[in-house]
Amino acid sequence: MSLTAENILLIGSILLLLSILASKTTGRLGVPALIVFLVIGMLAGSDGILGISFTDTKLAQSLGIIALTFILFSGGMETKWESVKPVLWRGITLSTLGVLLTTLSLGLFIYWITDLGLTECLLLGAIVSSTDAAAVFSILRSKSIGLKGNLRPLLELESGSNDPMAYFLTIGLTTILVEKDTSYISLIPMFFQQMVVGAVTGYLMGRSMVWLLNKINLDYDGLYAVLTLALVFFTYGMASFLGGNGFLAVYLAAIILGNKNFIHKKSIIRYYDGQAWLMQIVMFLSLGLLVFPKQMIPYIGNGLIIALVLMFVARPLAVFISLLFFKLNNRERMLISWVGLRGAVPIVFATYPLILGVENSEMIFNIVFFIVLTSVILQGTTISLVAKWLYLYKPAKFKTRYPLELELSDNFKNELFEVEIKDNSSAIGKQILQLKLPRTALIVLINRQDKYITPRGTTLLEKGDKLLIMSDNKKDNDAILLALVEENS
Repeated sequence: MSLTAENILLIGSILLLLSILASKTTGRLGVPALIVFLVIGMLAGSDGILGISFTDTKLAQSLGIIALTFILFSGGMETKWESVKPVLWRGITLSTLGVLLTTLSLGLFIYWITDLGLTECLLLGAIVSSTDAAAVFSILRSKSIGLKGNLRPLLELESGSNDPMAYFLTIGLTTILVEKDTSYISLIPMFFQQMVVGAVTGYLMGRSMVWLLNKINLDYDGLYAVLTLALVFFTYGMASFLGGNGFLAVYLAAIILGNKNFIHKKSIIRYYDGQAWLMQIVMFLSLGLLVFPKQMIPYIGNGLIIALVLMFVARPLAVFISLLFFKLNNRERMLISWVGLRGAVPIVFATYPLILGVENSEMIFNIVFFIVLTSVILQGTTISLVAKWLYLYKPAKFKTRYPLELELSDNFKNELFEVEIKDNSSAIGKQILQLKLPRTALIVLINRQDKYITPRGTTLLEKGDKLLIMSDNKKDNDAILLALVEENS
């Protein structure tokens, strides 16, 4: 099929619609949406049903970089500093030392079982060394998976911040393979340059974004999102131009911006959330189109072994060593090890040696693709199960979508959470005014069988009611739960 502009629009829209509809259906079965996007791309590719010939590796790489920029910015915007601050050093350690240890341990294992050279094995290890931001953000947030303690912010911080380290190792090792006079020692100054320049650029751009958005006073509200888009691309481009890491710069700028007050904040965050989902779909579809499943068949054996070693040996080893001096129990370390999801980013990174003509790059690409498939299918579908098995799972605060919009400023300390009236709750049949709720608590809305009720003091509570509660003192939350969840004796 020839790729004219009309055909691209038609086929692209069909693939997008199929991806969205399929993700809704498979989501109920516990299948991650990302694997759906990837499989649809493979089915539409050269070896699939539609037979679309897509072999432009450079284009797929460019799409992947743009998509990852959106995903990191969206994830950073929704990262709360108060949640990240307690786990900051743990996250930084995992995203640097953890990535390095994964690269080394997995690379040495690959060197042991294959005929590849040591640098090629380390390159393969580096490509799959980082957890994928798109995969972790989408699975933890879209499935509303709640985790005890600070595990969730730690996992999101790690996934958003470890791509720069994996990117540096991938580029550095690829350079060594292409330019024979480059040594491992030369990577050390390159590392510090990329991280320092990227961090400084991200910090300065984040502060500049806040100032500019609040001061520019545009005539059209829709242009604020466009302005932010331009600033995001400028941040990545400027950091890369100065020799820094663009991914680190974008993620850091997003965290700074997301934790400040600026005009149209909620609408901009929502815009980037939608764009991040679009970019995830586009990235996975394009990478699915790029792969030839028939070419993967010879590498299934080694690919499966490497994937299992990565999940059960290399990743846990890196996590346990990296977090050795932090106060975490073994169950928490085991869960962190298991949420080492690999997604589209390793496939994007695998295109760098492919484009530069590195020897055995096609083998590396196909093995990486198989590792990603195995990781998303096996780990992505079992996160909730493993969390429950390790007694680290807790229900997410919100399960219901309420028909009201609340945009709370950073200075607003009240907390919103949801409580469901269970079958044996002593609150059933009582009026709200009869409940022993603390004065700091207010029932804002009641969801009763998907119908919404404005609560009054005389409103009788029924079995199955879901109450949206606002509290301005977290210390009273236990008393609120006791009044609503206490069982009949």
